[in-house]
Amino acid sequence: MHTPTSISLTVAAIKAMSPCVTDAARTLGCRDGAAASHLKLISLVVIFISSIVGISSPIFLARYFQGKPVYDKAILVIKCFAAGVILSTSLVHVLPEAFAALSDCHVASRHPWKDFPFAGLVMLLGALLALFVDLTASSHVEHGQSKPSGEYFPVVTQEGTTGKKVGKDLPNEELVKLKQKLVSQVLEIGIIFHSVVIGATMGMSQNQCTIRPLVAALAFHQVFEGMGLGGCIAQAEFKTGTVAYMCFMFSATTPMGIVLGMVVFAVTGYGDSSPNALIMEGLLGSMSSGILIYMAMVDLIALDFFHNKLMASQTWLKKASFIALALGSTSMSILALWA
Repeated sequence: MHTPTSISLTVAAIKAMSPCVTDAARTLGCRDGAAASHLKLISLVVIFISSIVGISSPIFLARYFQGKPVYDKAILVIKCFAAGVILSTSLVHVLPEAFAALSDCHVASRHPWKDFPFAGLVMLLGALLALFVDLTASSHVEHGQSKPSGEYFPVVTQEGTTGKKVGKDLPNEELVKLKQKLVSQVLEIGIIFHSVVIGATMGMSQNQCTIRPLVAALAFHQVFEGMGLGGCIAQAEFKTGTVAYMCFMFSATTPMGIVLGMVVFAVTGYGDSSPNALIMEGLLGSMSSGILIYMAMVDLIALDFFHNKLMASQTWLKKASFIALALGSTSMSILALWA
């Protein structure tokens, strides 16, 4: 005989399971391994090309303006657009996806995932990690300002004439460039985390209804994200070989993630909706989000709007930079409708 309490518990359990049952039924109708694999192979080429276009555009634009009177101003505006893209990527794309992955019915019904907001915690750890790297690298640069020149000059002392190695202080501009290079490298690490998660999730999916619109959406996503990273790389003025390497790594990471996801599915049978895959997606996404939020707010936006002498001296440039920041944020946010 069923008591009212047992009946109410059964109804509650069915209601809790219904989203999973509904999602499973919807996914089953679109599940086609062969069609999904074909779309993934197309996406490898499309996403790689769009990534190259996105990251190289601001770099070539900076090279075009190099040597011209407006070079510094153009670089600043490009970088502000890039900061808007990066900030929107972290807050509108990466973080909600991480929360959604760890809130999925396949994960949120388990311990300890239903007991604590792990997405927020890992995002906090990512921001603190970025701060730690920033502090460590900045401290290293400051302590390394004096480089031994390797030249000995005679120095007169009470004991007589002796040789002494004299150091050279690095000019302030060189220290700024070192800081910009550090920012670009840490930023790329955060974006690579995000790109691997996106690619692996698509690679593990067998749902052609999800993959088909995602290919086009991710192509535009990579263009704007590439423009964000490319703007920072352009300002840092790396050597040509380093620029080429960083551009290749950004462009190849998402396709590599797709291949990785396909291999994982072939070996383990884990789909993009398996609990383990969702947990990994949520944790990596949260970590990436924390890194990107810190880099966008502290090392890009705050640095330029509050500590840039060029922007402080010209009001119109500050307005133009803010408009570029808003345009970058808006353009990337709109893409959240599709990816």
